[in-house]
Amino acid sequence: MTTQFLIEIIGTVAFASSGAMVAIRKRLDLFGVLVLGATTAVGGGIIRDIILNITPPGSFQNPVYFVLAAVTVGVLFLICYLHPYFLDMEFLENYEKLMNVLDAIGLGAFTVLGAQKAIEAGYADYRFMAIFLGVVTGVGGGLLRDMMAGITPYILKKHIYACASIVGAMFYIYTRPFMPEALAMFLGAVLVVTIRMLATKYRWNLPVARIPRL
Repeated sequence: MTTQFLIEIIGTVAFASSGAMVAIRKRLDLFGVLVLGATTAVGGGIIRDIILNITPPGSFQNPVYFVLAAVTVGVLFLICYLHPYFLDMEFLENYEKLMNVLDAIGLGAFTVLGAQKAIEAGYADYRFMAIFLGVVTGVGGGLLRDMMAGITPYILKKHIYACASIVGAMFYIYTRPFMPEALAMFLGAVLVVTIRMLATKYRWNLPVARIPRL
């Protein structure tokens, strides 16, 4: 199993789980949970491949990611269906922690994968483009998930979410010439997860304009 495929599996499971949990909390039916989970897992990659003019997108060329997302979502749905007390208010805090961890792992994994895909496509000299596609791959699925669920996307408000992706993509792009590719990808993903976890713990947020009350 290659490092890239392992990271793809980790990212797919993590994002499918986060999408499923959002859908379950929104009380969508099984089909809705499957759609939201799969969209979260592969949405960013599909957007990236369309920009790179890869047709059909990789997720359709190799449906293993859809299958993996569907299995992950199915297991989570079954657990919550058989044990609905997991969704009670007393478990809400644990739910939020789980969501943050899953989102952070998925974000880190897909950020470096997106940047690496851009390099594979022949754009190694276009570093801004590689970083941009890394971020798009990382945040795209979550953005689609939140829009479909009718909530304000995490990337617009949640503890420097997209900024963590940018830092991880930049780290990978600028360090890969000086270390093995797999190590650069791993460290880039870990950096994203670390920033997200620290931002959540210490409530790091970008400034927000305060509108005075009339």
